Amino acid sequence: MIKPPERFDAITLEVLWTRIISIVDEAAKAIVRTSFSTLSNEANDFACMLTDARGWALAQNTGSIPSFIGTLPATVRHFLRAMGPDAMRPGDVLITNDAWMGTGHMSDVSVLKPIFRGGRLCAFSATTSHMPDIGGRVRAIEAREIFEEGLHIPLMKLRTEGRTNATLIELIRANVRTPDQTVGDIWAQVGANELIERRLLRLLDDYGLDSLRELGDELFSRAERAMRTAIRAVPDGTYRYAMRTDGVDAPLDFKVALTITGDEIVADYTGTSPQQPRAINCVLAYTSAMTAYAIKCALLPGLANNEGMYRPITVAAPEGCILNPRFPAAVVSRAVTGHYVPVLLFGALHQVIPERVMAGVGSPLWAVQQTGLRADGRPYTNIFFFNGGTGATPVKDGENVLSWPSNISSTPVEVAERNSPLFFRAKRLRPSSGGRGRFRGGLGQDILIECESDIPVVVSFMAERTAFPAPGFAGGGPGGLGDVRINGRRIDHRRQHVLRKGDTVLVRTPGGGGYGQPAQRDAERLTRDRRMGYVARRAP
Repeated sequence: MIKPPERFDAITLEVLWTRIISIVDEAAKAIVRTSFSTLSNEANDFACMLTDARGWALAQNTGSIPSFIGTLPATVRHFLRAMGPDAMRPGDVLITNDAWMGTGHMSDVSVLKPIFRGGRLCAFSATTSHMPDIGGRVRAIEAREIFEEGLHIPLMKLRTEGRTNATLIELIRANVRTPDQTVGDIWAQVGANELIERRLLRLLDDYGLDSLRELGDELFSRAERAMRTAIRAVPDGTYRYAMRTDGVDAPLDFKVALTITGDEIVADYTGTSPQQPRAINCVLAYTSAMTAYAIKCALLPGLANNEGMYRPITVAAPEGCILNPRFPAAVVSRAVTGHYVPVLLFGALHQVIPERVMAGVGSPLWAVQQTGLRADGRPYTNIFFFNGGTGATPVKDGENVLSWPSNISSTPVEVAERNSPLFFRAKRLRPSSGGRGRFRGGLGQDILIECESDIPVVVSFMAERTAFPAPGFAGGGPGGLGDVRINGRRIDHRRQHVLRKGDTVLVRTPGGGGYGQPAQRDAERLTRDRRMGYVARRAP
């Protein structure tokens, strides 16, 4: 055993930090290897985190979804307030998918494990993962309240001192279309939490530490100082930005007033459209997570994610607006709203630090979810993610078909065809879908799918920027609009649709905005664009 440090010098701190990161990264690999659904082992739609006993985030796995970085520690603190640490015991496993106390929708199940050392609570391991199914209307934007969106698991114990709540497991299995996959993914999370516990206790033994409080406080203070220093470098003032998005029955307005005073930032979303009677509302926890992530990307992208990063940032959104809806608002597709938040903030920051932000992104994330019956009558469901292009920056072109601000992977064709009665006739980049500029926006993609099922299949879509394109900055052009067609005809992608054998679906994801004046684009880049097919050929 190493003698406990009286203070954390730089070398000891780096060693401890590296070991903590390796712990959560190892847990993430365990989820990939043991999960049942492609949402974890292909799409990367999960996160692993370690907090101290106060529920303050110490570290999360390297590939975490950005929104989970902000919401998962808040879930730990909700459990602490609801149950209290005295009600927690070694061997307990906690679980919830409450949208307001979790990740913003019930499709994500959060699993926590209180970690004890010497009979005292010293930390929490926490994971969250998007389930293959949680019941309800299958991510239907048509839902008008959360009760239509699936099974609600309140803050409760999955295990009590090592004893599994068999009744809860049976309730989950009875309410989902994919009981083996859904419960299997939950147990994969439990296994990851236990791995974090074992590795952390070994680390504490090695260094003779009784808790994570001192280490956490050192890490938090360093991150907070770094963020405050970065904020002070930005001129004080209030910077406003507004934009419109597709909406459902009518366009939605997004507004932010970003106020910088000394070493603090306040993001105020007053003026944003009210919550909607559709499943596109975004709870405040998700809004706050996306706000912190965008500010970090612009001001200090290399900063380690932990509690200290959030302390200089305040988020305000009127209760009852689409970025802070009241229960029981429908929220299952909250990403189609929350993913606009970083673009909104970049629009404000572009006025004062244009060299630090990128143009509008060809997302929110696009997805196709399909549900049906197998030949033996068993139900199934699949979710396939497809990305648009990112925005250009002041120094480079946008990336093609890359998810941002989420980092969910596009579903490989081979996986989609293996898991569903769909045939992918084409998947290709969309020429000229990236906004023009000195630096070009990233391209979207065309995906042409044919239904091969003898039994009708129900499909629903997450699709945005079909009416209002990703904005360009500094004179750059907007990205190309997205589109969804069935059998060649444009459809209302906010509704569920039924596919029959031979029907085709064309999904056209949007491109990112350009940056800078198009006339300033380098001639070599223009030549390369034509050679690579990134721009449409002109008719002779």
